[in-house]
This record gives sequence, C-alpha cells and structure tokens, in this order.
Amino acid sequence: MKLTEKLGLAVLHKMDPETAHGMSIKALKAGLAPMPGPVTSPRLKTRVAGLDLPNPVGLAAGFDKNGEVLTPLSRTGFGFIEVGAITPRPQPGNPKPRLFRLTEDKAAINRFGFNNEGMDVMARRLADRPRNAVIGLNLGANKDSDDRPGDFAKVLAHCAAHLDFATVNVSSPNTEKLRDLQGKAALGALLGGVIETRNGLPRPLPIFLKIAPDLTEAELQDIADVAQETGVDAVIATNTTLSRDGLRSGYKGETGGLSGAPLFEKSTRVLARLSHLTEGKIPLIGVGGISSAEQAYAKICAGASAVQLYTALVYGGISLAAEIAQGLDELLARDGFNNVAQAVGSKREDWL
Repeated sequence: MKLTEKLGLAVLHKMDPETAHGMSIKALKAGLAPMPGPVTSPRLKTRVAGLDLPNPVGLAAGFDKNGEVLTPLSRTGFGFIEVGAITPRPQPGNPKPRLFRLTEDKAAINRFGFNNEGMDVMARRLADRPRNAVIGLNLGANKDSDDRPGDFAKVLAHCAAHLDFATVNVSSPNTEKLRDLQGKAALGALLGGVIETRNGLPRPLPIFLKIAPDLTEAELQDIADVAQETGVDAVIATNTTLSRDGLRSGYKGETGGLSGAPLFEKSTRVLARLSHLTEGKIPLIGVGGISSAEQAYAKICAGASAVQLYTALVYGGISLAAEIAQGLDELLARDGFNNVAQAVGSKREDWL
C-alpha cells in the first residue's frame, strides 16, 4: 500500500463507516484509487462456471451496491466483480446507524437490509459497463414483497442482458425471514424459477447461489442436494455470520451480519464441507475473512475455484486486490502448480 492510500484510509477511519464508504465510492469515481489494471499470469488465469477469469480474486457484493463505479473497479486488479444486491423496487434499507467498524477484530457488522436504487437504475448503469471485465449481479427480494422468489427472477430478467453471472442471495441475515428460503423445498422452488427464467434468456448466463455460514450439517447436505438437482453453476460460501464468538470490539453486541477476520475459519470449514458433500462437482467461491494471499490460497486449497473479499478492503485498501492476486501467483509457483485450478481442493481434508 502506498503512503497516499494509507493516509486516505486514516482519514476515512475518522468518519462514520457508512459515510466513509460513500467517500470511497467518490474516490473511485474521481480516479484517486490505485488502478494497476488486470493482474494475471498463466498460473492465475482460470475458468469457473464457464467464465474466463484473468485471476480468481473477486470483489464480493455489497461494496458497489448500485453499480456506480464499474469501470474504475475493473482496473483495480480484481479478476471479477459482483455488484448489488439489487431488488425490483428501490428501498431505503434499515434505519441508520447500520454499519459498524470493529477495528480491534478487523471486522464489520452491517444491518443494511438491502438498501439499493432498484433494478431500473442498475440496468441503466450495467448497460455502460466495461466489456473487458467479468461482472455479476447479486439478486435480492424487496422486504415487503408478496412474492420473494419471484423477485429474484424479475431482477434477473431485467438486468441479464448486461451480466456475466447472477447470484441468488438467500443468506443475508438483515431481511426478515430471508434465510428461511435456504430450506430444501423453498430453495428448490426458488432456484427452479430463477433457472427457468435464465433458460429463457437470449443469452443464458451462470447462476450462483450464496449461502450462510450458520448452517447445520443437515442443512448443508440439503443445499448440496438442491444445488446439484437444480443445476446451479456455482455456490458462494459464505455470507456474513450471526455468531459473535471471540470478539473484542465494543460494537460486538450490534445486530446484523459479521464479516471480516473472525469469519475466516468458520466460512472455510463450511466451504470444505460443501466441497466434500458435492464431491467437487460444483464450483465453489470462497468468501469470508480473506485479507492476504495466504488466506486466499487456503480457501482455494480447501475447495474454492475462486475467492471474493470486501471487508478486508476497509483495513487494507483497494490495492489489496492486486497484492493478493500477485501473492497468490507466487504461492502457486512455490508449490509447483502450473495453474490455480490444480490447487483447488488439494488440502480439503485439513478443514474437515
């Protein structure tokens, strides 16, 4: 990280977290963030769910909720970008404050509640997206919807023409009863509707499913079964957790989903377990607590074909994306892998 980025982060950390996040979006719009361009190599290039990625390090949903900075983000070193979550109609989300920085724990708690500008605004911004990047959209449902499963399909149909993949998000803890859609029957019906919509598109695209880390063994087995039965193209493991184990920050009692460093071990174990249950037949995207190349590599060795990060950027800056990709390339070379795909699941048993 350069000195200017360190100074910028120091200034942002003196602000309210949600205000600071808004300022980071403005900085990207103004071209003030590091933009090294695509980070890639023969070892880092990989194909996941039909998508050709320059590297397997992606940006998780939530950072660019409304697709405001697609072009600058595509130049920061990420191999792919996920924006959203987006619902059919705009909604304000939960009352503020709703984002808390747990500095002592290198973590964050949020209870945003799918605040976003709606699918019409997102579709217009996606129409102007950079074509040399891999961009996906996290699909959500309106809080007051009478047909939440239908909302996911509606957003997909509205925005699909400008997407490379779409993620069904039933794992946010901040919309009441949303996680109930992870049950076997409900999830099967929801995914069936989304995939039926996808199959009717002029250009079908991969459908990902994002799951929670707070699942029992039986619930994980159900998700593995449904994912294989419905033909989901990849599973993102995991979203934020409701657990508060081992936290030191004074904000640890705040309601919402916990992300960042404390989630690393829990989410990696869920990832490895899901890799085992699916016998490696469905690509997995590892998310949760990644702040270094070593941790990204651990996720890959546990069964992830690619990884995503977000909270670590709060503490490490946007340049962290390129640093992790470059470090991952060095770790693959060190261990004799010619390509990242060869490392996927190579140490899964260590996490079971």
